[in-house]
Amino acid sequence: MEYKDYYKTLGVAKTASEDEIKKAYRKLVRKYHPDVSKEADAQQKTQELNEAYGVLGDAEKRAAYDDLGRGHHYREGQQFRPPPDWGRTHGGGGGFGGMDSDFFADLFANLGGGRRRQARPRKGDDSHASIAIDVMDSYQGASRNITVYVTEADGYRSERTLTVNIPKGISAGQQLRLSGQGQGGAGGPGDLYLEVEFRPHPRYRVEGRDVYASVPVTPWELALGGEIEVNTPSGKLTVNVPAGSQTGRKLRLRGRGLPAKEAGDLYLLLEVVLPPATSEKGRAVYEAMARDLAFNPRAGD
Repeated sequence: MEYKDYYKTLGVAKTASEDEIKKAYRKLVRKYHPDVSKEADAQQKTQELNEAYGVLGDAEKRAAYDDLGRGHHYREGQQFRPPPDWGRTHGGGGGFGGMDSDFFADLFANLGGGRRRQARPRKGDDSHASIAIDVMDSYQGASRNITVYVTEADGYRSERTLTVNIPKGISAGQQLRLSGQGQGGAGGPGDLYLEVEFRPHPRYRVEGRDVYASVPVTPWELALGGEIEVNTPSGKLTVNVPAGSQTGRKLRLRGRGLPAKEAGDLYLLLEVVLPPATSEKGRAVYEAMARDLAFNPRAGD
């Protein structure tokens, strides 16, 4: 029988970690998914990726697969014979055939005897997409409707409108799993995985679980210090500005970032806003400051 190189399929080394295998699979399955890929063999490629990840993404199946090639350097498509007693060592095929791996199913069938196993109907492919949410959705939780297009088990394309619950505290890069909402298949539909991303916000910027917000302040609030009231994603707060602060200073509010068991922090970035000198009185104030303070910010250049 012909050898299948699952590591080559996913483009990872045989020493790859579980996380590296998962990242490689997600990247490739998004690239070749029939809904977005223009490649002629996108459907076949997606099936190969799912089969490879079905084995390498499971610790027990990966160990069994690695045992097949231990001490040899089999190449994709090369004829090979499994090591002696491999089938008995790995349970006679239980859990390795069917939708997880056509390769394993063929392998046990070729071993003969009581190990022959009838392949189960394959589940449909998992679907992968992204969902854009607002920063406030993570602070409060939300519900959003999305429209997806899937291929049913009979081959027809259909449109579905789904309600997605956004849990409080979710962060960018996390995935929401909608069971049974993927592509159709004889063994049942696959799942839909939605990767979360944040929409750009005019005031808030998210990094991991930390949130950054720009806060406009006056020159005297920076110079003299004191308490100011600011709007934050979790509501209005009173914060203290240290006297002698400069524009760009960061004030850290612990635990005010994205909510979680270990919540992130909120960083307030102070940005000075100058009052306009459009009136005589306003110009007089600036002229007095220039005369009395005699300050040159470029003196050290």
